[in-house]
Amino acid sequence: MNISVEISYYPLNDEYIPPIKSFIDRLNTHKELKVKTNGMSTQVFGTYDDVIDILKQEIKNAFELPHSVFIMKVVNADLNVVMK
Repeated sequence: MNISVEISYYPLNDEYIPPIKSFIDRLNTHKELKVKTNGMSTQVFGTYDDVIDILKQEIKNAFELPHSVFIMKVVNADLNVVMK
């Protein structure tokens, strides 16, 4: 099953841009994922197992920074394909 996840990441500190960029850069290292970024969120597309396993690890890494917030929407369809 393919899924789509929209993620907004809010590191709650003065230097919020570097952690966001680092999170997105780490997502982009995973060849199993299709990652699209805009000014409001990042969209991740791939198989359920790949996306969830990778997000589990990358969110855990991001939580090393205290007071981080993630807001996610998960759809059980590949909207990258559907919306073309």
